[in-house]
Amino acid sequence: MAAFTLEFIVGHVNYWLFTVLMMTGLYIVVAKGNLVKKIVGLNVFQTSVFMLYISMGKVTGGTAPIFPTDMQIDPDTVYSNPLPHVLILTAIVVGVATTSLGLALIVRIQEQFGTIEEDELLEIEKAMAAEDTRLHGEAMGGLA
Repeated sequence: MAAFTLEFIVGHVNYWLFTVLMMTGLYIVVAKGNLVKKIVGLNVFQTSVFMLYISMGKVTGGTAPIFPTDMQIDPDTVYSNPLPHVLILTAIVVGVATTSLGLALIVRIQEQFGTIEEDELLEIEKAMAAEDTRLHGEAMGGLA
C-alpha cells in the first residue's frame, strides 16, 4: 500500500473535502433534533455530492465542448465532459425544490404543534395516540 504523501493528499483534495462535507452533513441530520438543522444538514450533504460530480467532470487542460463555426475540429483538442455539469444543474433545481418543501412542512408543523424539536414532537404524538386510544380504543380493537 502506498504511503500518504503530500502529493497524494493535495492531488486528491476534492475527495477529502467531499468526504468531510458529506460526513458533516450526515452528522447534522442524525445528531440534531431541530428540523431546520436537519434540512441544513441535508443541504450540506447534497452540496458535497455536487462538488464531487463537478470535480470529476473537470479535465485538466480541457476546454468547453463548443465546436468552431467553421466545423474544422482539431482532433488533438481535449474537451471537458459536459454531462456531470448538466446533471448537477438539474440536481440543484431539485434540491432547491426539496428544501423549500421541507421548510414549508416545518412551518406547518410549527403552526400545528408549537415546536420543531423532534423530541417534543414525539411526546406530543404519544399523548395524542394515548388520547385516541382512551376515546376510541374499544371501537378500534384496543383497550379502552
